[in-house]
Amino acid sequence: MTSPPTDGPARFAPLFHALADNIERVVKGKRDTIELALTCLFSEGHLLIEDVPGTGKTTLARCLAASIEADFARVQFTPDLLPSDITGVTVYRQNTGAFEFLPGPVFANIVLGDEINRASPKTQSALLEVMEERRVTADGTTHPVPRPFMVVATQNSVDMGGTYPLPEAQLDRFLMRITVGYPDHASEVAVLTGTGAGTGPTPESLTPVATAREIAEFIEAAAEVQVADALYDYLVRVVAATRSLPDVRLGASPRGSVALLRAVRVRAASQSRPYAFPEDVKALAGPVLAHRLILTPEAELSGRTGADVIDDVLATVRLDSGARV
Repeated sequence: MTSPPTDGPARFAPLFHALADNIERVVKGKRDTIELALTCLFSEGHLLIEDVPGTGKTTLARCLAASIEADFARVQFTPDLLPSDITGVTVYRQNTGAFEFLPGPVFANIVLGDEINRASPKTQSALLEVMEERRVTADGTTHPVPRPFMVVATQNSVDMGGTYPLPEAQLDRFLMRITVGYPDHASEVAVLTGTGAGTGPTPESLTPVATAREIAEFIEAAAEVQVADALYDYLVRVVAATRSLPDVRLGASPRGSVALLRAVRVRAASQSRPYAFPEDVKALAGPVLAHRLILTPEAELSGRTGADVIDDVLATVRLDSGARV
């Protein structure tokens, strides 16, 4: 296990890359995607992994959980899943004559919501409070979830049969939305070779690299990364620009600004830097902001996506030429 940090970001990068190396033993050829998932973890955010079936969405989530010695729960979302199946239920104990709250699977450090868009909107919405406030309210009583706490949700593309689009309010609770994509030729050959031999690594075979306590301590370490006033200004102007483009009906909210700032600090720490750079904002603006945008019907009909809008914003919004970062 890695020792707790004593000097902030300088101790952060070794753990970050040890976790990435561990996950990459199973998830081949997706280093950038893995690092985005870890950035989300250390930003205390939630991750939505969207792609077509069979690309390794669930495997990535399971490998992330297996790399940390922490409580892990998996919920398979189905059309008949109820909100109480996720958050828990209050029952009456005849032997004691009292009501008792039985926690649901959401009371874990890492919660995998597999195929989240196959459940009804009512069940999806059961995650709103716990994802934002990290607590569950049942029968007037508040129950906090442990720290660290991260929801990793997977979903098939919204045009797949039997899926329900996530409400905009819930999409905004996810710090990032990423895709896994198909592996390159060499990586897919490596997957087949390991599978055929029966000896390839699996999520269950991974050894934890860190404990939940260490993750919480390194979250605090990443928060020590310094951000210059000019970079604050640049980040806010990038987010604000999404609200005034003709293709956008609803731009990113201040929650998006906060999420991007947290992710920027983690990216800088993962590269052993005590300061954040504009390049951190540019690298993370797409995964953090694109899913928060609601485009106009005309833009959607023309094939525009949130990622396209973010690319346009980054191409037009410039850092103040006289500012120091």
